[in-house]
Amino acid sequence: RCQLLTLTYPLVGNYGVPKDEKGEFGLSKWFESYKIHAAALIIGELSESPSHWSSAKSLDQWLKEQGIPGLQGVDTRCLTKKIREKGTMLGKLIVDGTPEESIPFDNPDKRNLVQEVSMKVTHQDGSFRITVVDCGIKYNQIRCLAQRGARVTVVPWNHPLDTADFDGLFVSNGPGDPQLCEATINNVRKVVSVDQPKPVFGICLGHQLLSLVIGAKTYKMKYGNRGHNQPCIHNGTERCFITSQNHGFAVDPDTLPKDWDVLFTNANDHTNEGIVHNTKPLFSVQFHPEHMAGPTDLVSLFDRLMDHLTFTGSPKAEGHVRPKKVLILGSGGLSIGQAGEFDYSGSQAIKALKEENIQTVLINPNIATVQTSKDLADKVYFLPITAEYVTQVIKNERPDGVLLTFGGQTALNCGVELTKLGILEKYKVQVLGTPVSSIEMTEDRKIFVEKMEEINEHVAPSEAALSVEQAVAAAERLGYPVLVRSAFALGGLGSGFANNREELTSLVTAAFAHTSQVLVDKSLKGWKEIEYEVVRDAYDNCVTVCNMENIDPLGIHTGESIVVAPSQTLNDREYNMLRNTAIKVIRHLGIVGECNIQYALNPESEQYYIIEVNARLSRSSALASKATGYPLAYVAAKLGLGIPLPLLKNSVTNSTTANFEPSLDYCVVKVPRWDLSKFLRVSTKIGSSMKSVGEVMAIGRSFEEAFQKALRMVDENCVGFDHTINCCASSDYQELQTPTDKRIFVLAAAFKAGYTVEKLYELTKIDRWFLHKMKNIADHELLLSSITKSTFPSHSTELAVRKLRHDWSILPVVKQIDTVAAEWPAYTNYLYLTYHGTEDDLSFNDQHVMVIGSGVYRIGSSVEFDWCAVGSSNHLQMGYKTIMVNYNPETVSTDYDMCDRLYFDEISFEVVMDIYERENPEGVILSMGGQLPNNIAMSLHRQQCHILGTSPEFIDSAENRFKFSRMLDTIGISQPQWKELSDTESAVKFCETVGYPCLVRPSYVLSGAAMNVAYSDSDLEKYLSNAVAVSKEHPVVISKFIQEAKEIDVDAVACDGVVMGIAISEHVENAGVHSGDATLVTPPQDLNQKTIERIMQIVHAIGQELQVTGPFNLQLIAKDDQLKVIECNVRVSRSFPFVSKTLGVDLVALATQYIMGEDVEPVGLMKGKGIVGVKVPQFSFSRLAGADVVLGVEMTSTGEVACFGENRYEAYLKAMLSTGFKIPKKNILLSIGSYKVLKETLRLFKILSLSFFCLLVQVTAIDWPFEEYDSDECATKEKQRSIMNYLEENHFDLVINLSMRNSGGRRLSSFVTKGYRTRRMAIDYSVPLIIDIKCTKLFVQVRDLFFGEELFVFCFVRGFFCVIWFYGNMNNKG
Repeated sequence: RCQLLTLTYPLVGNYGVPKDEKGEFGLSKWFESYKIHAAALIIGELSESPSHWSSAKSLDQWLKEQGIPGLQGVDTRCLTKKIREKGTMLGKLIVDGTPEESIPFDNPDKRNLVQEVSMKVTHQDGSFRITVVDCGIKYNQIRCLAQRGARVTVVPWNHPLDTADFDGLFVSNGPGDPQLCEATINNVRKVVSVDQPKPVFGICLGHQLLSLVIGAKTYKMKYGNRGHNQPCIHNGTERCFITSQNHGFAVDPDTLPKDWDVLFTNANDHTNEGIVHNTKPLFSVQFHPEHMAGPTDLVSLFDRLMDHLTFTGSPKAEGHVRPKKVLILGSGGLSIGQAGEFDYSGSQAIKALKEENIQTVLINPNIATVQTSKDLADKVYFLPITAEYVTQVIKNERPDGVLLTFGGQTALNCGVELTKLGILEKYKVQVLGTPVSSIEMTEDRKIFVEKMEEINEHVAPSEAALSVEQAVAAAERLGYPVLVRSAFALGGLGSGFANNREELTSLVTAAFAHTSQVLVDKSLKGWKEIEYEVVRDAYDNCVTVCNMENIDPLGIHTGESIVVAPSQTLNDREYNMLRNTAIKVIRHLGIVGECNIQYALNPESEQYYIIEVNARLSRSSALASKATGYPLAYVAAKLGLGIPLPLLKNSVTNSTTANFEPSLDYCVVKVPRWDLSKFLRVSTKIGSSMKSVGEVMAIGRSFEEAFQKALRMVDENCVGFDHTINCCASSDYQELQTPTDKRIFVLAAAFKAGYTVEKLYELTKIDRWFLHKMKNIADHELLLSSITKSTFPSHSTELAVRKLRHDWSILPVVKQIDTVAAEWPAYTNYLYLTYHGTEDDLSFNDQHVMVIGSGVYRIGSSVEFDWCAVGSSNHLQMGYKTIMVNYNPETVSTDYDMCDRLYFDEISFEVVMDIYERENPEGVILSMGGQLPNNIAMSLHRQQCHILGTSPEFIDSAENRFKFSRMLDTIGISQPQWKELSDTESAVKFCETVGYPCLVRPSYVLSGAAMNVAYSDSDLEKYLSNAVAVSKEHPVVISKFIQEAKEIDVDAVACDGVVMGIAISEHVENAGVHSGDATLVTPPQDLNQKTIERIMQIVHAIGQELQVTGPFNLQLIAKDDQLKVIECNVRVSRSFPFVSKTLGVDLVALATQYIMGEDVEPVGLMKGKGIVGVKVPQFSFSRLAGADVVLGVEMTSTGEVACFGENRYEAYLKAMLSTGFKIPKKNILLSIGSYKVLKETLRLFKILSLSFFCLLVQVTAIDWPFEEYDSDECATKEKQRSIMNYLEENHFDLVINLSMRNSGGRRLSSFVTKGYRTRRMAIDYSVPLIIDIKCTKLFVQVRDLFFGEELFVFCFVRGFFCVIWFYGNMNNKG
């Protein structure tokens, strides 16, 4: 009554308003009252096209029908802060043109509002008689009583009460000041003040009235508690419950009589939330345990009215002995499905344990991660995460605790194996957090289904199968289409949809290569996919931290989906139904810490199925942490130590408890990043198996804003929801129905082509609400294109438009993420920009240094650049305040306690300039974030942005291929012959002059994008068009490609052109394999002193010429005693963490010191400490169906691992094992593409003194056929199948496939080659594969040194077949 209601969440009305229909007990099914009681509604943005199966009208139609005004377009965060700071205040809405004085202020506190809303209802069924005093009751209170068998009589607020009329009295909620309800207070006093009173229960106003009845005092609060996430602690058990509240008055607990006690206390502001009599059945609570919009964690209080007020105590945390030393298992190399999010979660766990003074030991071979830095864990082992190696570490370190849930599926599977082997029990290592038995319940489908049935929850109809036959039988029973998934796998590995028996058989056969059990699920394609992140402690306190909704319907893996948080199209009932289920499931499974539950929800009803529970930190939990500001991994680690959740502080507000559910007053959109264009023959379809290599998270105060931001973050060349990226013919529905990595742009093109929302819903099953929002963007673009001609000059540039926007004061504001939607004071540094606001949340007085992060993880720019950005920021914090700009939710750099201010926003010229103009920092460091910051260096420089380190002009001289090549010629440094592309004709002429192969190189690119080796004129023409497309504004250079040369990587740091530190690494593979895909060794083992000195001369000359201050990286090739420079990057490189950690000098800290002008001693050539480091790439080909496993000048690996040893052989062996490689025990398949390669292989065996028996016979039948079969080739087809079966049945432990064109070449023939088939089959059947002659040599040397067993090698040499039988090394085996 008389309330101007404002909502903190900006997007309102998404699911519309349902029809008012009668439900249970004749009460309204959907509503809590017969009318709207607020005087007006004030919101950020109204959804004009609601979407929900229950919706009958839009919110504005409903308000109009009830005569309630609404106001949108208001910065509701700003308004909330004002109310929080000044307290609730009188206000009025005035229509334009109305004199302000003509509308008086109306103070509701002066009126008896209860009198205005009280009514009378009777529900006659039931035996236990309850009289309800209606002071403004919610229908659900009546429903809760009636559901428990009560006969309910509702009487008005001032009705005289006779105890003969009831067995229990209930006093309802209501509006206004409780002291104005004197009649109610007097009537209730008569019931309460007898010796044996009947049970009395009050809620909200009822609680305040009961307090006044017994002589306690009430007072008006400054702001009140209003929302669905108020944590209340039960006095006695100390358990914490999440409650709904809306009150402005409170009870003073200090005024309670002596025979009364506090029942609940607010965990945040410590106000009273409930009272109880010590001996009599009298109690009341301030919150709403029955609230329709939830949560209903304490709805059982209604049962207490019927019996007696007893509370189940919290469970005792079993045997919680605080460990002294904890082992943390990392996740190893980054791969598709298991990426940087585990660096973030592991780092958080280490931080949490260190705060508790617990010693930490980490095993993780991923040298590029922040968690393996020397100042984080007490000890780091760069070793494979396998049961054998972890056992050795346990023996050595003797930890008394282990964390298994912070290293993805790798750590989880290893932990389960260690438990089964009895290692943890033998060495008395306690598993912290979720017990292994609970982990196994969630991983084994059959057990999981049984556990869910125990609590009457339903899992999608599904059967587990241990063989192909069982899977086929299961599919027949369930009915096609079915979804096939691997148990114990990550990122949907080995999964897919099958529409018939043939498809099923091929899917299941491939899946069994990765797992022992497959799951066959009934397909629920088209249903909504919803996720909740849940936290539970050992004392059964439980909260859901974040719920997320996939924009893509079920059928697309959640890692491949565009995800929005919080969910946008669930109504309150669905949200709470799934929340309650999540808590019920997590309690039943006994999870301690954090987990993730996924649902399939029917878009046309409230029917749902549980898809799965991940009993560990996951990609979603990293996203949820960044989306809400709630540090899930940190909290999970603390809970694993047995600390109760209510005792942990919310690390953003520093005053409220961590036992709460965050409020969001913004919208978050996550979009995946695919790099499928880097692979040959890969299928671009997306589905139940994950292919994306990274993801971005965008924050905005409207869906459109966040969605547009996210699309730009994924690809810096994309302007947003752009119809020109992937045009769709009006009749082509294919990509809409069968999604690919470009589907979102096909949608944009479909809107442009005139498709309706309804048509697109039919084709995509994307909820209409999201489609309407996307259509808004498409319509807006049309509107802009119609007006710009008159407003802007035709030759308008980004700068011209930017200037106009500034002139018109169209500027973004800076908002904070504070977990509490501005309802509590928060001193947070977690920020984003939005155009939906009127004021900044903070002031800009302090001087900072700004560090630009690396952006989205992609092939070529991954966790190694995050290590550099974090390292730089950490060093700066010793003397400066820092600002970090990044938008990747998987990273440590986007953890808000890593810097003084974190801007979670785009890394584009536009946004970085916006932040720069706001903050006016001392300067910007671009060189720590990889290629993305370098790309905007010149644009920022032209706007007088102060760039720290190397001048952008010199950055341009290195990035611009033409300028760099010309510079090398000028200073007399050798390079391969080169020419700038002016036209195709002169390019062809150049190639003919120097002779093929030639290398096409665009400027300003990362990971060799569009870089290719051309072997012919037709190759050249194709590659030139690709390169020009990638490098529109910058030159493309063609150079002679030198074959069979050695490649050398140099990482260096300089100050004003003087080189201060140099680290040299050598490639194992020949030049032509991208440095990110190459095996690197440091310190170099094969370079002589003369070569090293010449390298140093070149590095010094280039550093001087480019006047480098800070980091730079140089790549050279050596052949026939000649050194040639092929590339220079004036920034950190991928190998900086590797050389820093191996050689013992932190190059990033050194570079940062020089950038900031500090005086530091030069380190010269870094020689290390007597150990050798070998860095090995981690590939993810098993996830990329059809992709050819070839190495070339464009990078294809998704991660890396590195290990140390006394020599390169020991280090290489450990590193290979860390990537999942297994040492062959029996048979090796050796497939050789040319006699030249065979000769080198035989020479290799000779060098190693291996005696071998070699039988060479011509076998044409075994030769691999092509795609087309003639009828007389059936025999050949049979043979082909048998080879496939050999691989499938694990006859081969290793495949070595050495193709003709080994270095740099990417064969683009239209037919499928024999080599491709061999490589692909090895990947599909999980057989280790080596495809490089130099790596083969190193592997054979390793095997000879460490393993001496007999081996058979089956060898194909272009139509010939031979068997080579190793007897072992002559020197040590005989």
